[in-house]
Formats: sequence, structure tokens, C-alpha cells
Amino acid sequence: MTALLEVNHVSKQFGKDALALSDVHFSVQEGEFVSIIGPSGAGKSTLLRCINRMIDASSGEITFDNMNVMNLKKKDLKTLRTKIGMIFQHYNLVNRLSVIENTLHGNLGKKSALAGVLGLYSQKEKEQAMNILHVLGLDEHIYKRADQLSGGQKQRVGIARALIQNPRMLLCDEPIASLDPSSAKIIMDHLRNISTTMGITVLVNLHQVDVALKYSDKIIGINHGQVVYNGSPKNITKEDIQRIYGSEAEDLIFDVGGIHAS
Repeated sequence: MTALLEVNHVSKQFGKDALALSDVHFSVQEGEFVSIIGPSGAGKSTLLRCINRMIDASSGEITFDNMNVMNLKKKDLKTLRTKIGMIFQHYNLVNRLSVIENTLHGNLGKKSALAGVLGLYSQKEKEQAMNILHVLGLDEHIYKRADQLSGGQKQRVGIARALIQNPRMLLCDEPIASLDPSSAKIIMDHLRNISTTMGITVLVNLHQVDVALKYSDKIIGINHGQVVYNGSPKNITKEDIQRIYGSEAEDLIFDVGGIHAS
């Protein structure tokens, strides 16, 4: 079975001394739900941004859908990014625009500059946006401005904006870090549902071990820019958590024991 995404020996250097990623390698299958966990500053966000070339890795190879991501020129890179939806911790919405306008913005990568500036969207695109917003439970908010929404609602708009691209994969950078537990559960349920029902591959950065254990098919643990765990949530041990989180692990061990016991 061919992997949709392969990351081979990827490193990222910022300046002379700061090595953000070091010899990272793993693969992700089509439709898989993968959580990347690790302490703050471990390199999780850098890794996601290397995958869609928001930043360039210093060395190694990234292959997505049989394309060598690191060699792509401008036009091909634009095409790549239409296949990879990105969801951000702080939503990245345009506050003065409505929910449906923000959702339609996900299609800007497929339009000419003029059509984008003028906001020219087809009836079909508008219907698709409505359908996605319905699935995400945002029917009542379609014409509200983004700045009138709660954090959880904003993040669902962020998901809608990514889904309208018809992506093969979603990259989610700490999507629940700014949310209360109730909103966080709604977001994770939607992401898991998207993976299961639409067959979209989901790669999500998380700080919360218990959430990763509950939702993931596979967990990748990163510490100091290196992969220290790559496997099933069922097999993760307290020792693995210790290796991933170091001194922070003491607060997390109980969660892991509790999850496995349940």
C-alpha cells in the first residue's frame, strides 16, 4: 500500500545553532488519522509547515501523492496546496467577512488573482460551502461576521475553509489549544468524522496526550525535533510518554494510565 505522505530524513535549521527538526522520518497512509504530540518547542509546527512548504526544510525528502514537495516550483506548489488543507490554532479568519465568505476563501488558490479580489464564486461553490457549513453545524451563523463567533465556531469555519478545497489531507496545527474542553471535543469529533466518512487524511498537532490517545490511528511523538515514538496509541507506555515529554511527563502519566485502563 503506497503512503500518501512520506517524510524521509527531514531536518530544519534556523540560523547557526537552532536545529528545529533532526532526521525526522515517518509515513502516513491515505485516510489515516495521525496525531503528532510533544512539548512546546518540540518542532511540531515546524514539521507541518515543512510538509506544505510554508517553510522550506533544510534537508531530506517529503513526498506527497507521489510528488517531491521540496522540488516543486511556484505553479506546482500552488497545486499541491489545493490538495492540503491547513487549520490554524488562531483560526486565521478575516474578521469583517461573513462565515460563508471566509469558507469560500478556501478556493482562492484555484482562482485567478482578479476573480479572488472581486470575490467571484460560482453558484456551485456557494452550494458546496452551504453543505459543508451544515455538516459542521453552522447553519445559523452563515451570514454572521467572523468576529461575532466563539472560538469553537471560528475553528469550525477554519475547517470549512479547508474542506471546500476538496483536499486529500488536512494539516491541523494545535487546533484545540485555544479552546475550552467542550469546544475542543466538538472540533476533534468533527476532524475524526471527516477522516472516517470522507476518507481525508488528518495530521494534527496536539499537546494533549489523552486527546491523541482517544482519536488517533497512529501517534508520532516528537522531542527536541526528533521522532521518539511512532506507533499505535494502544501500544504507547508511560516510558514512551516520559521520552516524549521529559520533565513535563509527570503531569501526564496518570492520564495515560487512565486511558489504557478504560
